[in-house]
Amino acid sequence: MPPASLLPLALALSLGAAVSLGITRFAYGLLLPPMRADLQWSYTLAGAMNTANALGYLAGALVTPRLLQRWGPGVLLVGGSALASVFMVLSGFFTAAAPLLAQRLLAGVASAFVFIAGGLLAARLGAQQPSRSGFLLGLYYGGTGFGIVASALLVPAAMQAAGERPHAWAWAWWALALACALGTLALRWPARVLAQGQAAPDPAAAAPAEAPAVWRPFAWGLAGYFMFGVGYIGYMTFVVALLREQGVTPGAVTAFYALLGCAVIASSRIWAGLLDRFRGGESLAILNALLGCATLLPVLTSAWAALLASGLLFGAVFLSVVASTTALVRHNLPAAHWARGISAFTIVFAAGQIVGPTVVGWVADGPGGLQRGLLLSAVALWLGAGLAWRQRPLS
Repeated sequence: MPPASLLPLALALSLGAAVSLGITRFAYGLLLPPMRADLQWSYTLAGAMNTANALGYLAGALVTPRLLQRWGPGVLLVGGSALASVFMVLSGFFTAAAPLLAQRLLAGVASAFVFIAGGLLAARLGAQQPSRSGFLLGLYYGGTGFGIVASALLVPAAMQAAGERPHAWAWAWWALALACALGTLALRWPARVLAQGQAAPDPAAAAPAEAPAVWRPFAWGLAGYFMFGVGYIGYMTFVVALLREQGVTPGAVTAFYALLGCAVIASSRIWAGLLDRFRGGESLAILNALLGCATLLPVLTSAWAALLASGLLFGAVFLSVVASTTALVRHNLPAAHWARGISAFTIVFAAGQIVGPTVVGWVADGPGGLQRGLLLSAVALWLGAGLAWRQRPLS
């Protein structure tokens, strides 16, 4: 494939991350305050919505290797994105907690299909130009920023357009679903191009008997990534609610979230060298430690400059943590085992996200409020940094 075509393909492929994470998961942080106020939720129930999403993501991650083996990553990428669009539409039609939890769970299943398949295609793309593989991988994961920026702009615009209608937040779900559908159409091109020459599905999911070859050697990295899942999702779920509690204006909240998304996009360039340099868990450890610092800032102060710095640092780092695990797999496993390696890290990532939102929400319902909940998230991230630092390259 000509090198000049790799960048446009990577940009188009990054819409998979925009749909699966930037919109399907992280847009909920913007919708949490109005939904909680309208539906009289506790923070525990509000956090449980993202726990359901993470539970669905884990279920999707567990079955993705076999689906990759059957259909290949291109079909799973586009099909999962289409399903995510449908589930986002349905989220606007319910007010009871049970069906909303079900929709968040199903959207999580679909987003796992998209994210893992897209990550595998991004790794394949990076292998065609090893000198830029870290940048191309980072660009895919940084595509989440496009979804975050789109969400920051669409949610307030849709709610304003809804005016005084009951449950105005439902209109935001429908606007986000439309964005997912447009992203699905755009993903057909990279899925088709990257499937060329790969008519037979990759040995994407090795036989279950081969699993120890992935899980045991990466034990420290997997443990560090689990703690990342616990820690980062508390910030992304509740930081907007904390800003609203601290009296930040709606316009400033939109700017905060959009700038966070822009920082995610820029992260593909910022950390590319780090991902290419280290073959062990050093990148994962460094980035986890930085995220802990970003998470702690809103706990210590409500000064706007500090809050903005927190969002920019968090955005510039957190998706590069995900990219670092793909780089770790790519550095240490043969290409035939990349899908199993990526799936293993995705599973522990999802497991951490199941724990994080509900626990942080439960803490936030107590006397310490959201500040204490985010403090717990920061501690989890620093613990993850210490665990990941012990991960060594495989021989």
